[in-house]
Amino acid sequence: MPDYQQLLIQDIENLKHRVVGAEVPEELRLKIDKEISALERSVALGNYDEKYDKVSRYIEWVLSVPWNKETPDRLDIAFTKEIFDKHHYGMHEVKDRFLEYVSVLKLKAQNQAESEFKAPILLLVGLVGTGKTTFATSLAEALDRQLIRIPFGGMGSAKELRGTSRLNLEAEPGRVVKGLASVKTRNPIILLDEIDRMAEEARMDIMGVLVELLDPAQNHAFVDTYLDYPVDLSHAIFLATANNTTSIATAVLDRMEKISMPSYTDREKIMIAKNFILPRLLKDSGLNEGQLVIREDLWPKMTRPLGYDAGIRTLERTLQAVVRKAARIIVERGYPEVIVTAENSKIFLPQY
Repeated sequence: MPDYQQLLIQDIENLKHRVVGAEVPEELRLKIDKEISALERSVALGNYDEKYDKVSRYIEWVLSVPWNKETPDRLDIAFTKEIFDKHHYGMHEVKDRFLEYVSVLKLKAQNQAESEFKAPILLLVGLVGTGKTTFATSLAEALDRQLIRIPFGGMGSAKELRGTSRLNLEAEPGRVVKGLASVKTRNPIILLDEIDRMAEEARMDIMGVLVELLDPAQNHAFVDTYLDYPVDLSHAIFLATANNTTSIATAVLDRMEKISMPSYTDREKIMIAKNFILPRLLKDSGLNEGQLVIREDLWPKMTRPLGYDAGIRTLERTLQAVVRKAARIIVERGYPEVIVTAENSKIFLPQY
């Protein structure tokens, strides 16, 4: 027997051993056993190269799915409030809605059987830079759940969500199953980010998959085309974001609760920049507190360089440039501190 064939036989034995010790649904285990038996016959006949790669890759994906593994929730309202206050300035109505959300989760966990647990699905709608994605990150931190972010911007096919058939070359699962495999738990927070920004030609198909993901009557048996076996997504918490709802199918909107994200006022942006963004940028750049000083009368100009801006991304990019330039001056010239004023602002601020 050729050495290569002998190695394949040993690899197949290793696969069989891994399957025996793995937590997978029994029906799927039987399906895998048939795949391995067919593979053993192919190897015995000398036809093993391509088939072994396909089968072993499929089994690896099946074993990577957390079929039963979960992480316990931390349903602490005081801690949740602390997390949201730490990451978000203002936005009191939105934070109150999330505190109500966690309160409902806590009551449902206490008073209902696990099989009856259904978390509400929230849709955060607001302009770019208003903190929609960050709220999902904060909720994950508060609940101590893993976070899967699935970006829909430019998504060109429903196959990106549902996976591709194993009959195709380079077949693989969709982003949902890939996400579960990466976080290794079946109850993460799944963020469907910017669901209004998918490619127009794929919109109807993708919206159809979204209905399956968000409908409690269907998502307990979501079938990924590659796995060809239902995956229970009912233990996950779904959140979604969008800039607006005009291009979102009614069937999808009906399955979510909309939360409007308000735009920041100039005063709120300045407070966010001073208390959240600038300290983080200074730490990331290696500058100590006090090495960069921005005069008070300069903040309004930095906040609104191009007129009205609902979010804070332009301001954050402006501050990033200021910090980089200040770091270079301190290193090259040995200054103990850099003070940015209206008089020298052209050195630090972009000129539009």
